[in-house]
Amino acid sequence: MRKIALGLMSGTSADGLTVCAVQIRPFKVLHFKNYAYPAALQQRLLSAFSLRAAELSALHFELGRLYVKIVRKFLKDFSLSAREIEVIGSHGQTVYHGPHDKTPNTLQIGEPSFLSAQIGCPVVSDFRPMDIALGGEGAPLIPFFDEYFWGKKSAKILLNVGGISNFSVVGKKVKTLGFDVGPGNTLIDLACQTFFKKPFDKNGTLAAQGSPDKELVARLLTQPYFSQKPPKSLDKNTFGEAYLKKYFLNDFKKPHDLLATLTWFTAASVAKAIADFVPPAHQKEVIVSGGGCYNKTLLVYLQTLLPQIKVTTSLSYGIDPQAKESAAFALFAWLALHRKINHCAAATGAKRAAVLGKITLCK
Repeated sequence: MRKIALGLMSGTSADGLTVCAVQIRPFKVLHFKNYAYPAALQQRLLSAFSLRAAELSALHFELGRLYVKIVRKFLKDFSLSAREIEVIGSHGQTVYHGPHDKTPNTLQIGEPSFLSAQIGCPVVSDFRPMDIALGGEGAPLIPFFDEYFWGKKSAKILLNVGGISNFSVVGKKVKTLGFDVGPGNTLIDLACQTFFKKPFDKNGTLAAQGSPDKELVARLLTQPYFSQKPPKSLDKNTFGEAYLKKYFLNDFKKPHDLLATLTWFTAASVAKAIADFVPPAHQKEVIVSGGGCYNKTLLVYLQTLLPQIKVTTSLSYGIDPQAKESAAFALFAWLALHRKINHCAAATGAKRAAVLGKITLCK
């Protein structure tokens, strides 16, 4: 019987769980699907950082049980047997990420024991703490995946636009670079929910009807984080509701202009990061993944700001933009199970590369 790995990813927007089944050798994405969370659960996850210990502990276990239900549905949806699963890699839901706190820390919830006990295979979870223990930021982790697949090819910038934007720079004779760039979809989604009662700006249609305030964005890009040298990473709340209220909500009479400006802000932060930190010789191609790659206005803004660079999506390379991160955690889990490095220390600032993740055995 063939053996496959599953990857589970729930991003900063906490809108659902993406499950991906991969074949490891040769690596191939077999199936993937996103399972939306109920709106009430999404709101609880987004505000989980403010919960009391007892409430957070309960949510941690509740999420673990929900992962089992979703994985079982995934197996049924794609006619897979649990006996085919060699390992599951579960990123968990990030509640807080504070690598620069007095005590550097990061917290992901979603108790893995339920998956291990009920699906009947090892589960690898909690990937970030080992990196912090080794002096790293705990993020981003995806540069290892990017290096694994594109590290022997021509230089590429792999941009993921989730709640937060981050990118990797990899390629032959390229010293791998990766860091959190700045805002992704979070500010755009919050504005959509506030002014249009929609969860997100589908295809960037609403932003396309407005005009961005480029001067405001230029001022915001003088904030220290954008010029800070990598390695660096962000908590999901850095560009959240408080940031939106402080810098945007009082300056716009037209909501479409607000959305256009927030979309330009995301694109401009990426363009600045490329200009500041990516050697010109490596500025050839940007491959976009994550939910933001479906925002056509964002892609237009990126190409406008990066006229010398080809902007495309990971679909061009056979990886669905929404499957990439969950596929990465399937690979990370398989490598961890076999005691192989699954870590790019150069991207996080860790002292050395290691095997990331804690293994929960089923027997």
